[in-house]
Amino acid sequence: MKDVKSQASKVAAPGKPGRLNTEIQSRIGHQLRAMYDDVVRQGVPDRFAELIKKLDAPGPSGDPAKNDGRD
Repeated sequence: MKDVKSQASKVAAPGKPGRLNTEIQSRIGHQLRAMYDDVVRQGVPDRFAELIKKLDAPGPSGDPAKNDGRD
């Protein structure tokens, strides 16, 4: 039980219960960046790119904002 308390005290920032210390925050930040970079490298699937092109295309009135996808 003593080990659990000592590990918990390492996680919490001194004087601020419930806060993560800077080392833990840094690790989380690095892991999130790695995950985000991996997602960005995957790119946009072709199906989504086609849908975006359709949404950006001008509608019957020539205004892309009025394209409701019912053409």
